[in-house]
Amino acid sequence: MPKLPDTCETMAEVREGVDATDRELVALLAKRFGYMEAAARIKPSREDVRDEPRKAAVISAAMAEAKAHGLPETVIAQMWEVLVEGSIAFEFARWDDHDRGE
Repeated sequence: MPKLPDTCETMAEVREGVDATDRELVALLAKRFGYMEAAARIKPSREDVRDEPRKAAVISAAMAEAKAHGLPETVIAQMWEVLVEGSIAFEFARWDDHDRGE
């Protein structure tokens, strides 16, 4: 198990922690994309996939969380822009893949 950031004394320990955290982040992203899969299955029309007010709310919430954790809000906003747009593209692809019985 990697050390916590405040207890790291070497770059090897830092890198071990970063690598472990990256694996956790990818696992969380897999869960998030699972929700995009569910959204693609549930939304009744393709036009419902892109929801700009929801996108803005998600990015705003991420910025608020960043601020609460002392992280740079602008960087988090940029990351979430890419995440949300990638999620939308994924959802469009999955929406197109679903057999809607039409």
